[in-house]
Amino acid sequence: MKKIVQTAGRTQLGEFAPLFAHLNDDVLFGEVWNDETIDVKTRCIITVVALMSSGITDSSLKYHLENAKNHGVTKAEIASVITHTTMYTGWPKGWAVFNMAKEIWADDTPALTDKEKYQQEIFFPIGDPNDAYAKYFVGQSYLAAVSTKQIPIHNVTFEPACRNNWHIHTADEGGGQMLICVGGRGYYQEWGKDAIEMTPGMIINIPANVKHWHGAAPTSWFSHLAIEIEGKNTGNEWLEPVTDEQYGKLK
Repeated sequence: MKKIVQTAGRTQLGEFAPLFAHLNDDVLFGEVWNDETIDVKTRCIITVVALMSSGITDSSLKYHLENAKNHGVTKAEIASVITHTTMYTGWPKGWAVFNMAKEIWADDTPALTDKEKYQQEIFFPIGDPNDAYAKYFVGQSYLAAVSTKQIPIHNVTFEPACRNNWHIHTADEGGGQMLICVGGRGYYQEWGKDAIEMTPGMIINIPANVKHWHGAAPTSWFSHLAIEIEGKNTGNEWLEPVTDEQYGKLK
């Protein structure tokens, strides 16, 4: 989940009310909004309902309606939420919130797909389906060329639970591969060793002639830059898939 950062408290009240600014930016948005017990979309809906129930229809409600839309709440969903809340809080509040929501959802933009949402979280392009190597993967992967000169670099993206087969980067001298995690959460595992969790910024150096695999965590998209290391007589030997039993031990 992309971390939510808020600075409005310090920007507007930092000098006048520093304690309030701290509670707003660091506690409310810094801790509560980033608590992963419930997802951000659900928090957005809860917040809209709370403000509507309190009769607050000023700029703060507009902000949270826009936030709800940005986190995947559709036009149909917000209409249903407002209608349901109206039954308990009163007709005037429903009309007031509907008038504001109509403007925010006026363009009726289709909800983003999971792939589109994930693309907004990472710097490098996801690229196209990795069809050329699809037979060596369990699940859907994508490939984007980041650099084609000097040092070839590709961004490889895995949908949740996607992983490549066991394989070996062969070489007589040098060789191997470097992985740099740039988004999501995934795993790297060498034969006979425990899997290593990969998160953004983590670097894995894979020696030549070592059997291994890498891919996404079961419930997370995952992207890494793949950098091939120069060597003598380098190659790539694809082996058997990572079984569901092997993969099922991960979380």
